[in-house]
Amino acid sequence: MTRMTPEVRAIYERILSAARAVGPFTEDPNTSSIHLRCGTVFAGVTPRKDALILTIKSDADIRSKRIFKRQRASAHRWHLEIRLSDPKQVDRQLEAWLKDAMALSS
Repeated sequence: MTRMTPEVRAIYERILSAARAVGPFTEDPNTSSIHLRCGTVFAGVTPRKDALILTIKSDADIRSKRIFKRQRASAHRWHLEIRLSDPKQVDRQLEAWLKDAMALSS
């Protein structure tokens, strides 16, 4: 697993804290990313030097300037990517997206 700078680690910890507020889940680290699971994967975290790429599962395309990449995985599933460079970006909107993603996966 790629090492995280203290700044990127702080963003990751905020994501974990937001997800823990919703319910239990597990972290599944891979070589270059970490999958967050509650039943199935609801989010993926890919550390970069100065940011994290958070991929969340959704049942619909979410129109937001924060989402820089969107991929339709199936008729009722989307994978949406958000670049986070500051812990403050893990806000209520992002927390709501994580909550919805967790509900889809449990």
